[in-house]
Formats: sequence, C-alpha cells, structure tokens
Amino acid sequence: MKRLVIVLALVLSFMFAASVASAGKIEDVKAAGVLVCGVKDSVNLFGFIDPDTKDLVGFDVDVCKYIASKLGVKTEFKVVTSKNRIPMLAQGSVDILAATMTHKFSRDEQIDFSITYFMDGQKLLVKKGSGILSTDDLVNKKVGTVKGSTSEKNIKAAQPKAQVISYDEYPQAFMALKQGKVKAVTTDSGILAGLKAGDDNPDNWEIVGEFFSSEPYGLGVPSNDSAFRDFVNKALNEMWLDGSYQKTFKKWMGYDLPAGWSIEIWPM
Repeated sequence: MKRLVIVLALVLSFMFAASVASAGKIEDVKAAGVLVCGVKDSVNLFGFIDPDTKDLVGFDVDVCKYIASKLGVKTEFKVVTSKNRIPMLAQGSVDILAATMTHKFSRDEQIDFSITYFMDGQKLLVKKGSGILSTDDLVNKKVGTVKGSTSEKNIKAAQPKAQVISYDEYPQAFMALKQGKVKAVTTDSGILAGLKAGDDNPDNWEIVGEFFSSEPYGLGVPSNDSAFRDFVNKALNEMWLDGSYQKTFKKWMGYDLPAGWSIEIWPM
C-alpha cells in the first residue's frame, strides 16, 4: 500500500509538472496580470523617453498597450537594444518584443514573429548639401549604423566599399554624424525621420536615396506557442479594423498611412 501511495504521488507530481510546462504565454500573462514588453528607449517615434514627462512613449509602446488591453492586463516595459532583444525574449525576460525588428528567416531559428505590423525600408540620413544622394556616393566614406542590426548587414551589401562604423544605438550614430565622424547614418526611414525630427535643427539634415532594402517589422513572440502568436495576430487585426492602428500611426509619424499598405487581415 505504501509503495502504491508513493507511485501515485510520483504520477501526480509528473502530471502537475507537465501541466505547468505546457501552460502557454497567455495563461502566464493573465496570471501575472501584466504583459512585459521589450521596447527600445532611444528610437524617436517608436520607443523613446518623453523629455517632459520622462515616460517611455512611442508607436511600439502604444501597440504593446493595445495588445495588453485585449488580454485585460497592464503593461510593463523593459528596455532592449538591437543586440540583446532576441536573447531577452528567448530567456523569458520579456513576453513580447516591439522593437523596430525586421522579420527575417534567420531570426525565426530563435523566436517566432507576428504578422508584419509596420513596413519600412532603409535609406540614408546626411547633412543637407553634403552631395551624398545614394549608396553610390558612399565609396570610401564612413557610415554609421547600429551593431547587430539588419541595417548593418544591408549597408555592407549595398555598398561594400563604404567604411561601416557600428554603434550601440542610433542616437550615438547620429551624434557621430553631427560631429563629422561619419558622413551618413543608415537604417529604416522611419527611424531616420525620428532622429531628424528630434534634433534642435532638423532642417540641417535630409533623408536621401531610394529604398535599398525592405524592412517588414514583426513583433517578436516566444517560439512554439501558436496560441499566443495567434492572439497577437488577432489583436493586430482588431487594431487595424477598429481604426486604432491608423490613429496611432498618424499620432507618431505625423502623416497618414502610405496608400496601398495594410496589415494582413485574416477572416475572423
């Protein structure tokens, strides 16, 4: 009898452990009452510190808040960088990433992604009148970007003869441009627009060239949790259909959505 009790206890303990292990992110977030979002704090318009309120604000921040509202929980924000954002999600430090992150197959090996929630492309930010109009003009010139980013790889491919200088964050790269240490800063045009708009003298700078990459931003979600990924995709669909997405876009970007672009809408 004693042996039977021990066996039953072991079986129950295994069943409990299995149920805990199989609990998905939705259940975890609801139990905690908070969605922990990894966002950047140095990308103007997307995720940055409001100089007046000292709060973390931006397009990515508002997207996270909308998703959290659909779960009926609060939001908590943790600052991530291009270099550490995927490890933080993979390690469980955050529940979701909204961090100007391009969806790439190589990144799918570590995490999963939502549908595209923002479409952009890479360009150049230069001093007005610099004579730099495209990547063709960057031969033997120094170009600033961010370590570990898609932009770093793209500019090396687009202009192999440029000297790429990589920084931890885009404001550092922009400061290098202002100090004359690089001749251009390159990344997605929305991020460049934020750098320009946040400067004391925005008219001193211009965004130039044709897009030389396609940058579909996806929200990073944990691997192998289709229920949570589907929930996030549905929330993005609802955000689009109820008009919240369009209002949020204009609030931060300052202009209406480009004609012809839409979030991928799935039948309910």
